Amino acid sequence: MKAKTGTLYGIGVGPGDPELITLKAAKLLGRVHTVYAAASTKNPYSLAVNIARPHIPPTTPVCMLRFPMTRDRNETHLAWQAHAATIIAELECGKDVAFLTLGDSLTYSTYGYVVRLIRTAAPHLPVKTIPGITSYQAAAACLNTPLVEGEESLMVVSGVKGGDHLRQLSHKPDTVVFLKAYRNVPDISSAVEESGLYHTCVGVKHCGLANEEIVPDLNELGNRAPDYWTLIIAKHRAENGLSKG
Repeated sequence: MKAKTGTLYGIGVGPGDPELITLKAAKLLGRVHTVYAAASTKNPYSLAVNIARPHIPPTTPVCMLRFPMTRDRNETHLAWQAHAATIIAELECGKDVAFLTLGDSLTYSTYGYVVRLIRTAAPHLPVKTIPGITSYQAAAACLNTPLVEGEESLMVVSGVKGGDHLRQLSHKPDTVVFLKAYRNVPDISSAVEESGLYHTCVGVKHCGLANEEIVPDLNELGNRAPDYWTLIIAKHRAENGLSKG
């Protein structure tokens, strides 16, 4: 008789507020055998774990998978492979495992890379991905402004390369969301200004957390010290209700 394997659950825990975790995610966190989350090799901190902590039983092991903060793709890939092997070994022992991600499980998430390797190396292992609320959805909610309406278009892009992606587009979308703006806020601000199209531009820092902040002036935001948890929403049309209400 073939031994029963465990299931891997990729769980998006939302942008920051523990109450924005889905009911399904909270239920699963209460019964998996082990919880994994990504962390830097420089420190063991995980915002995803902090968000999910109220839903994780005290007896459930929480393990940090350490990833190098490097642009060396080979080094990063080796880390993905090592962590995929760790999870596979636990699943083969019949244990259900959760992999936590900030926001949504498959939106700019480390889980996406790891689960691809797991499904290639061990296609017999069951994987279930639980979607989560993204930071830009939560940011739009705190601004009380629609991201898109009617036939409008929406582009979600990483801000790691500043505003280059927007500059390269011949046809600009109606709304642009820059995630991971971090150190590149000044260049993103310049790209938005160069386009001459976006009349509403707002920065949101620490969305969903106690220190959440809305910064309606991108020049002011660019003059501040860089903050990792920063996103920018730029819209063609000005909104009257562009403030937290």
